Amino acid sequence: MHKTTIALLKAVIVVMIALLLACQIFTVPGVARQSAENYAGLSYLQVPGIIVAVLFLLCVQVVLVCVWRLLSMVRTSVIFSDDAFVWVDIILGAIVLATVLIAVSMGTLASANVASPSVMLLCALGVVVGAGLALLIVVMRGLLRNALQLQQDLSEVV
Repeated sequence: MHKTTIALLKAVIVVMIALLLACQIFTVPGVARQSAENYAGLSYLQVPGIIVAVLFLLCVQVVLVCVWRLLSMVRTSVIFSDDAFVWVDIILGAIVLATVLIAVSMGTLASANVASPSVMLLCALGVVVGAGLALLIVVMRGLLRNALQLQQDLSEVV
């Protein structure tokens, strides 16, 4: 991969992490406070909602940091090593956790009978996308394992 491409990707990651952090600090609490004011009967969900939203955004940030690290490994040509699997496994764990957070939120909203059909559809979409991403990472992990094995076999032949 070209060094310029990696540098640009890392710059985008920095911007994304900064924007996600701003959302965690300013947007999530503000939206939760406004929702609690508009729906007083659901004000007990304000703090759990903030916690779940911040954790979800933290999962996204963890994935971005891991991608940063994998990009660094690509740049130094050490991506085909066992160290890469640690970062891929962390990505997989963060995606699974984010998907579980969405599913739990969906269940909570459904049991409280407060979610509109649109919100429930978005939650269902989030669960399906999360499951799809997790499965994709599992496949990519397998491809990385195969590439590492092929590289090791090739180095033995040469």
